[in-house]
Amino acid sequence: MCFVRRICFVLSFLCFDVLALHSPLYAQTSILGFTPSSAAHETEIEGRFKAIPSPEEERRQHHIFTAEPHVAGSVRNNELARYIADEWRNEGLEDVVIRRYDVYGSNPKFTSLEMVAPVHYRAGLREMPVPGDPDLKNKSISSAWSGMSASGEVTAPLVYAHSGNPEDYDLLRKQGIDVKGRVVLVRYSNPYSYRGFKALTAEREGAAAILIYSDPAEDGFKKGSVVPNGPWGPEYHIQRGAITYDFMVPGDPLTPGWASVPGARRIPVEEAVSIPKIMALPLSWHDAKPLLAQMDGPVAPDDWQGGLPFKYHLGGKRVRVHVKIEMDNSTQPYYVVEGRIRGAELPDEWIVLGNHRDAWVFGGVDPSSGTASMMELTRALGKLAKQGVRPRRTIVVCSWDGEEVGLTGSTEWGEQFADELRSKAVAYINVDSSTSGPNFHGQAVASLAPMLVETSRTLQDPAGKTLYEAWKESSTRERREAKQSEEVTGSNLADTRIGSGSDHTVFLNFVGMPVLGLQFDGPYGVYHSAYDDFFWMNHFGDPGYRYHTLMSQLWGVLALRLANADLLPFDFASYANNIRQFVNELEKNKSMWGQPPKPALSGVEGAVQPGEARQLSPLDLKPVLNAIDDLEAAGKRLDDAASRALASGAIDSKLAATINHGAMQVERNWLNPDGIPGRPWFKHMLYGARFTYAHLELPGLTEAVEKQDWPTAKQQAEILHRAIENNTKLVEQLAASLKESADSAK
Repeated sequence: MCFVRRICFVLSFLCFDVLALHSPLYAQTSILGFTPSSAAHETEIEGRFKAIPSPEEERRQHHIFTAEPHVAGSVRNNELARYIADEWRNEGLEDVVIRRYDVYGSNPKFTSLEMVAPVHYRAGLREMPVPGDPDLKNKSISSAWSGMSASGEVTAPLVYAHSGNPEDYDLLRKQGIDVKGRVVLVRYSNPYSYRGFKALTAEREGAAAILIYSDPAEDGFKKGSVVPNGPWGPEYHIQRGAITYDFMVPGDPLTPGWASVPGARRIPVEEAVSIPKIMALPLSWHDAKPLLAQMDGPVAPDDWQGGLPFKYHLGGKRVRVHVKIEMDNSTQPYYVVEGRIRGAELPDEWIVLGNHRDAWVFGGVDPSSGTASMMELTRALGKLAKQGVRPRRTIVVCSWDGEEVGLTGSTEWGEQFADELRSKAVAYINVDSSTSGPNFHGQAVASLAPMLVETSRTLQDPAGKTLYEAWKESSTRERREAKQSEEVTGSNLADTRIGSGSDHTVFLNFVGMPVLGLQFDGPYGVYHSAYDDFFWMNHFGDPGYRYHTLMSQLWGVLALRLANADLLPFDFASYANNIRQFVNELEKNKSMWGQPPKPALSGVEGAVQPGEARQLSPLDLKPVLNAIDDLEAAGKRLDDAASRALASGAIDSKLAATINHGAMQVERNWLNPDGIPGRPWFKHMLYGARFTYAHLELPGLTEAVEKQDWPTAKQQAEILHRAIENNTKLVEQLAASLKESADSAK
């Protein structure tokens, strides 16, 4: 770093510290879940905690984690596991352990792509260095490959299939183009869908292979300046990624529903539903351009056109390609690092925090920004513990392995400790990536959304305002750009529609734990490529590492509030209102229930196809809505009773334990032991994910409705109805216990 840049970097630290000391934060006189005296003590602890993380340390840790490529299962990634364990022990974390899981992993042996007609072109499948970024000369950078691709070799015509969603193949059929036995070229992604869903769709269509490229219209020069002059993807950037069908079963494909500890029972590979049977390869637009330029056939529709300077055609005859892929898909060890700060009063109640460690290359944003923030978080918690400041409940911190392959490490850990987590866990807080820019996105199950919003009011954004104000401004701007008319308020600021694609999945959908997800976003066109590195972060993502530091502070304060609360800050009235929104949206679309769904949005086997007869819905959701009203009323009574009990200044410890354990049970009660029809691993009745990873509310019910499977839809509605009634009774009991205690104290 030159002298001038060094001075600027130091000044950015000083400015951040000054802002932190003189921030216009809302004066917080109360905290959800705390008595007045506990809130005062908590505020003092949070102040001490927030003063510890520093931008300079964030940068130092980030540099360590981005120094070398560290894909899951690699020597470097395993070295980083040991580094984290050593750091945590030195920082003062307790019970630090590295857990091994033997999983069906994925590594490339050889990949190649050639155009053999009408002209010859051999794809480079490599990313070229750019001026100023020495890391791009690292010889450990892999060529293009897709995790969990099948091995094979084929020479076949090439077809352009837009985003590779089901309706794209419908259009090709209308043009007389059959992709069976051919190679399909699709793009990331307009509209968005997970690459694994693209692969599954191509596999179902009978394609021999799928090539997935990055079009400059999505993340390249059409968006703005590219690396090294801007944050968008340059000509050679390759978006690697796995195509695992983890929307069916995440984690190790050979141990579905149980942990892949050494010696575990394993099913045969041919029985594993999450292992693809199609070859897949990612491409830069540099390598896709010669293919697209030579293609014949009908001109692609206007909305299929991309950013390259010629008309895109559908192909199917003129261009032939030779694809050869050799993969090492075999069992290999993945490592999860686990440490904790044991609770001083309630050690058997856990707040679980996690970030994944493995990256496709350097992982500048994904995940190393989150890993750097995690390391500063643990340093701060460890420092407080050494000073005698311990949380009331235990804080468990985990570094996951294999997230990029199929949410693997977190899933195996969650499956291994599912029973213990259902007994002890309060919540899980996930940070995949800390930051690619300044715009905050916070996700939470609706019962924790008020707590997340409240906490955002007490933290300083680097822009000089509260995080709450900055969050509200960026959310307003984003919704306006998306042409959404709903006004942004504190009650709808947090995103309560939670899909999949990160490590929260096992905790929400399998274990039944409330989850929160935190991330700062911005212009980011180098996802999963070699250009996502230390250089990119220091020039575009977070120069000065101020948002990394804010993430450490936010993550830690949320953990401390959950760990130290007198009464856990769950808001079940808000939860009920959110569930009502989900049901109302399903009811609102009732006129479409007899219409064919959009396959790209459903991904559901057996969905009604065009031309099939429409059936009128026999489904009545009024009983569900009435039950939701009862749950909301019970939630309000509990909120009122809890507020009165907290305001009194003292709560009996046995009563608090009863209330808190009951509140922890509410999320577990949303689990259906039989799971979603067709996807039994996913057990949550309220939250799920489509095959695209997109959020899917009321998954069992919604998928049945979209399939027009009315017997199943009625069954799922009845299951949901019973769960709502059970939770209403539980919440009523908790409210009654608090009221009875208050009455007896008069």
